[in-house]
Amino acid sequence: MQLAKVIGKATATVKHPTLNGRKLLIVQLLDAQGGADGHPQIAVDELGSRAGDKVMVALDGSAIRELLGVNNCPARCIVLGQVDE
Repeated sequence: MQLAKVIGKATATVKHPTLNGRKLLIVQLLDAQGGADGHPQIAVDELGSRAGDKVMVALDGSAIRELLGVNNCPARCIVLGQVDE
């Protein structure tokens, strides 16, 4: 798990079938000091997160398989929770 900040949303006209109907966000991973850690990532979100929200994300396929209940999803980042300030 890693903290990230939602910086926008992604729109795709064509998606893998396992992502149809799911919201995609652009998240910036954060380091321990709250600064940017690498390049932004596309994350699957089922919690209704918005731009500016701080969220917890998982960066492995096993979390996606477990939470979405699909085995062949191409996504590798999913929002697990929203951080209360």
